[in-house]
Amino acid sequence: MKYLLDTANLADIRRFYDIFPIAGVTTNPSIVKKEGKIDFFAHMNEIRDIIGPESPLHIQVTALDMEGMVRDAEAILTKIDAKVYVKVPVTMEGIRAIKCLKSQKVRVTGTAIYSAQQGFLAMEAGADCIAPYFNRMENMGLNSDEIIAALAEMIRLYDYPTEILAASFKNAGQVDRAFLAGAQTATMDPSILEAALTQPHIMQAVAGFDADWKAVFGEKTVAEL
Repeated sequence: MKYLLDTANLADIRRFYDIFPIAGVTTNPSIVKKEGKIDFFAHMNEIRDIIGPESPLHIQVTALDMEGMVRDAEAILTKIDAKVYVKVPVTMEGIRAIKCLKSQKVRVTGTAIYSAQQGFLAMEAGADCIAPYFNRMENMGLNSDEIIAALAEMIRLYDYPTEILAASFKNAGQVDRAFLAGAQTATMDPSILEAALTQPHIMQAVAGFDADWKAVFGEKTVAEL
């Protein structure tokens, strides 16, 4: 079970990497847009510097055709590093690109997955990771839990090396369900992790412990007794 941050915000990455057990970072064009017109490769390299050379960093291609996707991948790997997971949308052209990139031993994440069949095809094409969109599938009336469970079962039955990297969440409950359904990894906006640990009932419990301790021992902490 691994948590990734779905953001390109440098301050958030630094802050939450220091707090949570974060495995890596994922980005996509919509996330990059939030940062404005950045120096793209310099920005991605700064993310790499923050998370370190061994943590997974997922960066998405922007071309829509296979040839363009492969060129984008080559630029990403050359200007950042060869350990980057290249994110490729699982479309007709995307499947072609995944096959091509895997023939070159590139790490690939199949993204924009809305169905089990999409995931199956990406797995068979050789994708290292597949990213089913949990909340977006639910908004379409699809059963996200069942789709992720089907992907996990196929991986188990046929021993695919693919990892399920669930994405597109609106709350921590969805993240929990994705893990329980069989996702090995989930990527989310940092605010979801923060909200999971700062809910009012949690803070009230901590405040109660603090008040009870101080009623007996004053301002001294355990270490100061």
